[in-house]
Amino acid sequence: MMDYKYIEQLMERYWQCQTTLEEEAILRAFFAQDDIPVHLLPYRQLFLAEHLEQSSVRLDETFDRRMLDIIESERTVKAKTITLSQRLTPLFRAAAVIAMFITLGTAAQRAISTDNEYPAAEAYQSVTVEGPSVAVNDTVKKDTAKLVQAPRLID
Repeated sequence: MMDYKYIEQLMERYWQCQTTLEEEAILRAFFAQDDIPVHLLPYRQLFLAEHLEQSSVRLDETFDRRMLDIIESERTVKAKTITLSQRLTPLFRAAAVIAMFITLGTAAQRAISTDNEYPAAEAYQSVTVEGPSVAVNDTVKKDTAKLVQAPRLID
């Protein structure tokens, strides 16, 4: 029968990652027994699972030979040829997206600017000048002259 204080000390060192391989083997051998104190039973599965994994994972004798055959087998590697147009396709797509954004931005800007660009024309149509008011007549004439001289962007 082993000293349980020694096992508990080994467990403390195990949790602090300070055990050697031999001490871990002692812990595995201890937990593989049938007679384990109740307060150490929760840790049994940890050491038994490791022991069962080591015993259950076995490679057959042909494993090394099969792996070497796979590594040494000569496969013909075919180089994939890429044409110039295939290389430039992402660039063409990016240019198309940029052109689309510029076109939409310009169209939106013109649509906004034509609504508010010539407020004097509306003012000229709505103002009726009666009498000898020279200031109003001159202002309306100047605005109309600017309107006629300004190029229309959208007809």
